[in-house]
Amino acid sequence: MSAAPHAVYIHIPFCTNKCHYCDFNSYVLKGQPVMDYLNAMDQEMARTVERIPPKTIETIFVGGGTPTVLEPDQMTYFLDSVRRHFPDWSGDIEFSMEANPGTTDKEKLKAMRDGGVNRISFGVQSFNNTLLHDIGRIHNTDDVYRSLENARAVGFDNMSIDLMFGLPNQTLDVMSHTLDRALELDLPHYSIYSLKVEENTLFHRLYQRNQLPLPSEDDELAMYQMIMDRLRSAGYHQYEISNFAKPGYESRHNTTYWRNEDYYGIGAGAHGYMAHERHINIKGVNPYIEAASKALPRLDSFSVNKDEAMEDFMMVGLRMHEGASKSRFAGQFDGKQMDAVFHSELSKLLQMELIEEIEDGYRLTEKGILFGNNVFGTFVGALSESEA
Repeated sequence: MSAAPHAVYIHIPFCTNKCHYCDFNSYVLKGQPVMDYLNAMDQEMARTVERIPPKTIETIFVGGGTPTVLEPDQMTYFLDSVRRHFPDWSGDIEFSMEANPGTTDKEKLKAMRDGGVNRISFGVQSFNNTLLHDIGRIHNTDDVYRSLENARAVGFDNMSIDLMFGLPNQTLDVMSHTLDRALELDLPHYSIYSLKVEENTLFHRLYQRNQLPLPSEDDELAMYQMIMDRLRSAGYHQYEISNFAKPGYESRHNTTYWRNEDYYGIGAGAHGYMAHERHINIKGVNPYIEAASKALPRLDSFSVNKDEAMEDFMMVGLRMHEGASKSRFAGQFDGKQMDAVFHSELSKLLQMELIEEIEDGYRLTEKGILFGNNVFGTFVGALSESEA
């Protein structure tokens, strides 16, 4: 038994519609057994905390899907269930929920606030209505402003928005306009992601037919450089390659992942990492409900050996501006020294000027930020290959 996680991830898989780029475990809401699903999650939480009893919870993150498609009474039931099974919250808990700007009225937002949610991440993606339509979003820019106003009215001040770049027909000027509108909001946090064309999406089918008008690689790189320059100039700290925050507003939940720390994973298709074991839950709504009524609803679970965990530590840790910490590495891995374990890989990346040594570890250079995937890939299978 390892120490209980201090973080909880919970998955609500329902959406009003499926966006053209989305490969997340999500299902169109109409006709779904929502209350049966919430009851099933209640059962999974009960079995989970029986296996590894929780201690003080520091972060909770509710993702999806679109969690805010829940009606206010469903939201209240769900949040009561979370509090019942994970009752010991730190005094400064970060309780985040993802939201779609088209699904957040004041009544629902009040139910969230009353239930303990204190941080909202809005999936805005763009401030160009044509682009929003073309990627399958149901909201428009008016919905964004209305949702933020409603959230502030019921007491939320810790809010983030997600934006995307590299979208079909997106130009540097369109991206610049979106950044103008986003920065006018003066929010404490922004997450900005490049489009990944994933299998089993409409965009992938269009891409295969050569019908997806993506920006060139040079334009996409220029967008990313512009995003970094604009947000840094506006006073935001790029604390992770895709995330920018004012001081004190960095996502503590996501930092749990990037530090390779344990977390509970609840809900259909949710991933968890507890007691040196990673798991993924059954994905389908009805199969999940049926499985959760009898046992932990696992699709797969596997032990993570020390070599794999050390590789993971480097890959996720180097995403952060604070870098991969030598002292955290030694603390997680029985005193092993990062420099000794990954001497070859670190030397190579230093020579290529993709990473730099800092007081307690290594972090990406400005060049390394632009080629992060090359850096992270260096550690995939590094220890197993060295033993072969």
